[in-house]
Amino acid sequence: MRSVLFIRHAKSSWDNASVRDFDRPLNERGKKDAPEMARHLLEKKIPLDSFISSPAKRTTKTAGFFAEAYEIPSGSIRLEATLYLPTPDAFYDVIEETPNQFYHLAICSHNPGITDLVNQLTDEIRVDNMPTCGIFAIKTNISRWQDFRQSEKQFWFFDYPGNYR
Repeated sequence: MRSVLFIRHAKSSWDNASVRDFDRPLNERGKKDAPEMARHLLEKKIPLDSFISSPAKRTTKTAGFFAEAYEIPSGSIRLEATLYLPTPDAFYDVIEETPNQFYHLAICSHNPGITDLVNQLTDEIRVDNMPTCGIFAIKTNISRWQDFRQSEKQFWFFDYPGNYR
């Protein structure tokens, strides 16, 4: 069994209008939410062995908090340019390129693409808008990531910071 956690970046800062979208940092709430959500995953014993992220500042920082909680060096986060303003196909392509030695992926990206994708994965749940630092998790019974797109996917869980406020 393999699993994928789709994580929308934590809340970003809009304090400086001159900063281009790609370079926006996390705001204080985002810096608090990301490590807390990572801790919740650890408490639930959710396995993760590979982190993939959009190269935008707010996504790499979010992924870094999760990697740190899982004691995975932030330098081992795989950055994929196609995950910045992604289409659902971009997610599939990134997953299918993942080495088969990894079984539990965390993919950190952006809206609206991440919401569009999670709503294609399963008929069990619909997400109107993936919240910041929200996590949508699925499992699939495949032996190779190359088979992900066509595989049957099972909804595992959906969690977000608002569940803990």
